[in-house]
Amino acid sequence: MKLSGLLHRTNHEPPGVTGVARVDRRAGDLLRRLEPGDIAVLDLVDVDRRTAEALVAAGVVGVVNASPSISGRFPNLGPEVLVEAGVRLVDGTGTGVLRDVKDGSRLRLHEGGVFAGDREVARGVEQTAESVADAVVEARAGMASQLEAFSADTIEFLRRERDLLLDGVGVPELDVPVRGRQALVVAGGPRHAEELRKLRRYIREHRPVLIGVDAGADTLHRAGLKPDVVVGDPNGIGTEALRAGAEVVVPAQTDGHAPGLERIQDLGIGAVTFPADGNAEDLALLLAEAHGASLVVTVGVQAGLREFLDRGRSGSNPSTFLTRLKLGDKLVDGRAVAVLHRGRISTGVVVLLVSAAVAAMVAALTVSGVGSAYLDVAADAVGSAVDRVRGWFG
Repeated sequence: MKLSGLLHRTNHEPPGVTGVARVDRRAGDLLRRLEPGDIAVLDLVDVDRRTAEALVAAGVVGVVNASPSISGRFPNLGPEVLVEAGVRLVDGTGTGVLRDVKDGSRLRLHEGGVFAGDREVARGVEQTAESVADAVVEARAGMASQLEAFSADTIEFLRRERDLLLDGVGVPELDVPVRGRQALVVAGGPRHAEELRKLRRYIREHRPVLIGVDAGADTLHRAGLKPDVVVGDPNGIGTEALRAGAEVVVPAQTDGHAPGLERIQDLGIGAVTFPADGNAEDLALLLAEAHGASLVVTVGVQAGLREFLDRGRSGSNPSTFLTRLKLGDKLVDGRAVAVLHRGRISTGVVVLLVSAAVAAMVAALTVSGVGSAYLDVAADAVGSAVDRVRGWFG
């Protein structure tokens, strides 16, 4: 009995979660290096939903943020996503954690403490569902000032990019025919793969131009659908999707630098750049509109008020807002299209039902006593119609 107790104490693991530390100030670079079971160490004020979902998809067990994940400027969505997924989130440790924690070392997170072995290397605030909810409520109080800043940013963005938004100046040419066709833009937003599955009937019937944005290109490829156009940073898109034969459009900064273009060159794939301040989703929408798409259906593209504010950290929300104004009634959410197609009856079914009804009527007339009289009337009507048509054409 004593031996059992001794073994229990010897094998007892310290509380908290443990994992391999992956350290980087830049969230984009960090996401490409993460593996399941890692602990991400970064410095990101106001973690947005897209970044949080990428962390969850990478399988991290913990996130150590040197900065506040919710600063109070606006109710950003990232911390809620992390906590709901069971990821341990330690906030506001200070930038020293990026220096004191070595990449590849083993970390343990417990009650706000960051431990390397038995040594505490940093301390912050461990977020819970309750603390995140309270922070979101407080952040909503700052939405008025955030909306004012959004208005100023929108005016400034329109000043810089008015030629692009109003006249399509700078939109690259495409070889794939778009004019007069519908376009389906698939981005890597929440539940985008599920939304795409619900659009199978729509895709079969209308054969839209398929535009994959970032992770959306990989989703199209996995679904057995060949994207016609791929838009995004090639570093975040799978090789198979890039080599599937689609035209590749790489977003570039206004000075011409295009992150990820080196990978395209290494793969031997042709690509064009799209210099603009907007994010990849917005550039894909502008591509479809500028090349004459009759309708643009979106999947995985979130554009509600919370999403606009959630993107405020990256400054992309003026682009998102103005792009949607530019497309106007051409822009349709894929979920609405899926609902409409789910309730539709195909032409073949309608023809079958009408044929069955006519056959039933003919059978009833044939066996009834007045059937021959009705048939004679129908024959006379058809004969008169034929004579009139002959008279029209002399």
